[in-house]
Amino acid sequence: MTHRVLVTDKLAEEGLALLRAEKGIEVIVDTRLAKDPPALKTALNDADGIAVRSGTQLTAEVLQNQARLKAIVRAGVGVDNIDVPTATRQGIVVMNTPGGNTVSTAEHTMALMLALARNVAAANDTLKSGKWDRNAFTGTQLEGKTLGVVGLGRVGLAVARRALGFGMTVVGFDPLLSAEKALENGIESVSRLDELWPRCDFISLHTPLNAETRNLIDARAIGMMKPSVRIINCARGGLIDEAALVEALSSGKLGGAAVDAFDPEPPPADLPLIKHPRVLVTPHLGASTEEAQVSVAIEAARLIADYLVRGQVRFAVNMPTLDRAELEDVRLYLDLAWRLGMIHAQMDRGTLKNARLIYRGEVAHKNTKLITASFAAGLMEKALEQPVNLVNALSLARERGLEIEERTAEAPGDFGTMIQSEVTTEQKTYVAAGTLFGKQFLRLVRLGSYRLDAHMDGTLLVFTHLDRPGLIGFIGKTLGDEGVNIAQMNVGREHQGGEAIGVVNLDSVPTPTALDVLQKHPHILSLSVIKLPPRGALPAWLAS
Repeated sequence: MTHRVLVTDKLAEEGLALLRAEKGIEVIVDTRLAKDPPALKTALNDADGIAVRSGTQLTAEVLQNQARLKAIVRAGVGVDNIDVPTATRQGIVVMNTPGGNTVSTAEHTMALMLALARNVAAANDTLKSGKWDRNAFTGTQLEGKTLGVVGLGRVGLAVARRALGFGMTVVGFDPLLSAEKALENGIESVSRLDELWPRCDFISLHTPLNAETRNLIDARAIGMMKPSVRIINCARGGLIDEAALVEALSSGKLGGAAVDAFDPEPPPADLPLIKHPRVLVTPHLGASTEEAQVSVAIEAARLIADYLVRGQVRFAVNMPTLDRAELEDVRLYLDLAWRLGMIHAQMDRGTLKNARLIYRGEVAHKNTKLITASFAAGLMEKALEQPVNLVNALSLARERGLEIEERTAEAPGDFGTMIQSEVTTEQKTYVAAGTLFGKQFLRLVRLGSYRLDAHMDGTLLVFTHLDRPGLIGFIGKTLGDEGVNIAQMNVGREHQGGEAIGVVNLDSVPTPTALDVLQKHPHILSLSVIKLPPRGALPAWLAS
């Protein structure tokens, strides 16, 4: 049987040669299709697989009703140009090449760090303009300095190793990398970014961009940094509040910045950040080396060949279609575990050490390995650049030193079925448990030592407090004054008048003013906002 593979973006010849050498694969290269969506849609009718880079837009319209297409491979990490939910619904496996750009991006980070430290760009420009001014460009050496690495995935770890080779001290923040695993790589791990900012002479960002990380470096964070600190961003545009950065550079609060990624790309030509004399910029060159392009092309070729010819799946960013009966049998449990993972991910918990899931009652008879993978996906998906799903979640957890233990208890206990999740950090062990109510509703029935009956969807305001009269009314009025409506409220306590916990489901995210007022109340001990998907909303790898 011959499998036809379409290549619509420029791919290094080494990758194409590997595909052409594979028995059973016919390769068709046509880069014109990247600019012609109707023609691309037609061409895909006769293709079993397609390999793309960022130039080809595989939209829902292009992917709809593609009965023959089985696999999409992105030669690179990001899959923003691929409609993954539509591909999943069509039963098309989407894979990427997360390791191909690691060395290239890490080396570019070091190049920018060195250029910042030694004023290379400014000195170059001055000398070429005919001036010789050595005194104006006295720099600083890397040896003996402290580098803060935010995000210790493949690239972050590669940067850390290179910085150690320069004699730097490396402090890292990544809530999904255990302190022990960080130490194995010569990195001192901190549990909070507020511990990292004041210590560093250089800061390098290697984290994905999402709602939680947008403007990760803002005016508040900058205010905690050393006056001479230099910041490097070779990850994603949007991680830094550009206005705050420009203001800090202009006032002398920061020593300099180097930026390789922007939001949007390309950025406006008159962007103040680009024009600033203390900012070094490059046009997203992190992966722009000959070696990286060859590496991702070869990896992409192997992925698509392994899948089409040998049925092997690696680096999938969605989930191959499960048997419908099996999927329907565990769908609610997968959703429940996914949401429990998301709850833990949003707790103020410090660096993870280990996790344990206890399956009790009916769920203990299901495919618990799949359910555990769903919990791991929820726990990690917002913190990793690489998409996380049932295929790779447990492997990615092990890579980061996080072991997830499973236990089963067939006796139902207080509920016919229950999943109890326990996540241990350097600070404490956090417990959250959930159950099914009927055939479609998910309930949070335990947080810590407190028993509850809270809905697991939408925006949750979670607060520990002293059990005192009038507090619930105060919370309702404070939220109401800010136009925030309460959908559900549940309170758990161990004894009257002692400490208790409340979970309030809200119709919208509480305003900063409301949160500030609530946090100042003497009977409220802690307060956090947890954002969960709407009821029934599923991740792309679970939607059918």
